[in-house]
Amino acid sequence: MNWFGLSRRQFWSWGQFFSLLSLCCLLIVSCNTSRPPAQTTTPATGGGGGGNSRITVGTTLRPRTIDPADNYELAGTNITTSLCDRLYTYKLGTGELEPQLATALPKVSQDGLTYTIPIRTGVVFHDGTPFNAEAMAFSLNRFIKNGGKPSALLSDVVSSVAATGNDQITIKLKNSFAAFPSVLAFPGMCAVSPKAYQIGSGKFLPTKFVGTGPYQLRQFTPNLVRMDAFDKYWGAKPTNQGIDFQILSNAANLYNSFRTGAVDIAYQTFDPQQVESLKQQATSKGWQAIEEKSNTVTHMILNVKQKPLDQLEVRQAIASMIDRPLLIQRVYQNQAQPLYSMLPDTFDSYKPVFQSAYGDGNVEKAKALLAKAGYTKENPLKLQVVYPGYSLIREQIAGTLRGYAAQKLEGIIQIQPQPEESATFFANQAKGAYQAILQDWYPDFGDPDNYIQPFLSCPKGDASGCENGASQSQGSFYYSDRMNKLIAQQRQAQDPQARAKIFGEIQDAIAQDVPIIPLVQNKDYVFAQKGLQGVQIDPILKLPLWQMKKG
Repeated sequence: MNWFGLSRRQFWSWGQFFSLLSLCCLLIVSCNTSRPPAQTTTPATGGGGGGNSRITVGTTLRPRTIDPADNYELAGTNITTSLCDRLYTYKLGTGELEPQLATALPKVSQDGLTYTIPIRTGVVFHDGTPFNAEAMAFSLNRFIKNGGKPSALLSDVVSSVAATGNDQITIKLKNSFAAFPSVLAFPGMCAVSPKAYQIGSGKFLPTKFVGTGPYQLRQFTPNLVRMDAFDKYWGAKPTNQGIDFQILSNAANLYNSFRTGAVDIAYQTFDPQQVESLKQQATSKGWQAIEEKSNTVTHMILNVKQKPLDQLEVRQAIASMIDRPLLIQRVYQNQAQPLYSMLPDTFDSYKPVFQSAYGDGNVEKAKALLAKAGYTKENPLKLQVVYPGYSLIREQIAGTLRGYAAQKLEGIIQIQPQPEESATFFANQAKGAYQAILQDWYPDFGDPDNYIQPFLSCPKGDASGCENGASQSQGSFYYSDRMNKLIAQQRQAQDPQARAKIFGEIQDAIAQDVPIIPLVQNKDYVFAQKGLQGVQIDPILKLPLWQMKKG
């Protein structure tokens, strides 16, 4: 995900799950957060409401917009997840797609370019407008044509979207893309009322929302967002009457608001010390402290065009010296886990290739590789490691690496941490100004492709590096004809087993070429007051608020 309206090839996942206040107001997503689980194929009847219960969610994430065609931040997604429906969503606790406003998975043409999708009937928008195939096509075309921050997710791959009946839409792609159904589960792909919205460049409604979801928006202010259960919702009704997002100014206020009972749920963003404190107090206070693997990852990106990182031995030496368990302990206070592939281990195709190839803190191997590349105590390797200045976590990672290299490698590698102002950081990253970068990634959709293609694809380049493409925009400038072919193959392969095999080859190639070194896979935390039922964190959907109620 991205904050500055860069192209799809320039996605940046800002922020870190554990970052402090300055990040809290800006945090981006990959997002990959989505919306409620799909319901049964026929609308549920009766019920819901949960008495007079409303649930208050405390957070420091302040939404810039909740217009689905322009929102590209976690703050807005946390809200719209409960307000909207999309064609597809995920079964809770899994990465398995299931229909939502569609009634079945797409019918895909033999060439992989045409997707025919049956559309649910009997659904109405929050303003009473009937939902149909025309409304769904309107919503997707608006996402493309209004030119919002995430618009390239569709505009890069979609040729046309049209209603081909009252209950069917047809989407034609520019190129075959096996992960396309997962793209349609991105939060911004939700249906919006044609009566309330317009198609046109820049025509956004940042403080309004009219969708088909289980909640409807009642109030949107800088400090409070209120939503009520939608009594005409087509599916299973929420088990509470509504949700109030209380937006707090900083992590300390969120921490204190939860401790005093001012909010029912505290979610994003705490620093590691506050998380640990709340965890330790949970038993005695009767709080619920829930931990779940996150799909957010942190990498070190190496600029293969800059000396000395143009030498494979140097890149492999850096990969060998990285001690992930040390980073987890010292920086994250054990609130994360080591990552040994560019894919998180939430995917079945995950292979811990960096663990088998380099291990952790393999000092002797690092020294041998550096010696082969010509580096000694008298001629040390100086490595600039750059990160956005707002990120305390990445500052601590860089500092830990500097101290570790000085102690364990006896100065043969000299790590030089360098914070940059955020706008400067992202502008210079694509220009190749930095040797190494610490980068967070929040995926846009729940498919391995979104962890690979945005980092490694390069349609224009040669042995000297990438001239124009995803790897250039991410700052590694990695070019590999073999990698380009593997990415294209997995995008074209409709068979899941065939795709998994290709992703295995991709991970092996990354470990061999080392344009990027995976470091950490985050954990996600939510704290809930005693008696609140149905609280869980989903790796993709995050907080399924519609299933929570007060006991």
